[in-house]
Amino acid sequence: MAVKQKDPRPLVLMIGFMVLAMIVYLALLSRLAIRLLQSGGAVGIGMGLGVLLLPLLGLWIVFQTLRSGIEHQRMSAAVDEAGRTLIVEHLPHRPSGRLERDAADELFAQVKAEWEADPSDWMSTYRIARAYDYAGDRSRARQMMRRASEGYRAAVRAD
Repeated sequence: MAVKQKDPRPLVLMIGFMVLAMIVYLALLSRLAIRLLQSGGAVGIGMGLGVLLLPLLGLWIVFQTLRSGIEHQRMSAAVDEAGRTLIVEHLPHRPSGRLERDAADELFAQVKAEWEADPSDWMSTYRIARAYDYAGDRSRARQMMRRASEGYRAAVRAD
């Protein structure tokens, strides 16, 4: 059963705008860094180097975030295509939209048993990462999602 997908265009436009704004900001910071470096003073050069590192760090963060988001979307689509998406709409939710604790724990127990049967399967690892998130354990969810990403990349390379 496929989950109904929202129209991604507004989100893509928002991300595009944010990336464009970040590029403008990084260009302005780079210009400031160059001016500081050209000042010739030790303090100016030191600050110029520091300010120059900020745009580079910003570019790296933007690149990694977009790369990770795109990869997670691809993994989600592959899991959905395989019919292994975690369906949680039928489970009880709090007014905030989060799953009720007991329901999340029960879902987690089911997915954990599946994962323990084959921890090398990236789809099972993806599913347990989602289950950790539903259960409220975000740090373990991120850890398992990184592991799922590694398995996904290995599977893509093998194909």
